Amino acid sequence: MVLPHGHVSTGHHGQEALKGEFESAAAIYSITPDFIPRPIAWGSYNTLPDSHFYLCEYHNLTEELPEPQVFCSKLARLHLGGTSPNGKYGFHVVTYNGDLPQENGYTDTWEEFFINGLRHMLNLNFERGGPCKELEDLLPNMFEKVIPRLLRPLETGDNVIKPVLVHGDLWCGNAAVDQDNDLPLVYDACCFWAHNEYEMGNWRPERNRFSRTYFNAYHSHVRKAAPEQDYDDRNALYAM
Repeated sequence: MVLPHGHVSTGHHGQEALKGEFESAAAIYSITPDFIPRPIAWGSYNTLPDSHFYLCEYHNLTEELPEPQVFCSKLARLHLGGTSPNGKYGFHVVTYNGDLPQENGYTDTWEEFFINGLRHMLNLNFERGGPCKELEDLLPNMFEKVIPRLLRPLETGDNVIKPVLVHGDLWCGNAAVDQDNDLPLVYDACCFWAHNEYEMGNWRPERNRFSRTYFNAYHSHVRKAAPEQDYDDRNALYAM
């Protein structure tokens, strides 16, 4: 017997967030069905049309960190196993990182997608929290110099990257171990097709507990992108 587990939310953004979570889980499940609880359904209650639900298969999870090699081998299979349906960066629905709707419109280059997404997130933060002159003064150099310097070489000359499906918010709080088989599972995804190294941006802060051991385990399966000398700076950018 399959036991369901789910989330409930209200309002327009709650509905869109659960839709994005369902579509994200479905995309991950289609590539690595042993890496995320099977999504079952999402929708709105007939008697409470402003209340919405997402259902997935129930797993009895522990809060311990997954073993690095096993976890990262599954993550590598996710990244290497899918193909963007149109060859572009983006996703077919809006997905939510926490309560922030992401800009997932399709683009031809990773640099363009990353810039669009970061601008969108910054604008949302300014709308919700008010202006910040100190931060705003830094943005022209960020968008005109730093991002092109670090991301454009990934797709320049002989260097080639391809869009891969990323979880989108893969920190230690969104990964656990199934008590029934001691294997890792992820959840609360906000997917899009991205540069695979974007996934490790969340691992950089020590509070997220994915230590250098996890980086090394992942890159035992997937090589660092060229130019490799920019790897740590790219990771710092993705950690923003």
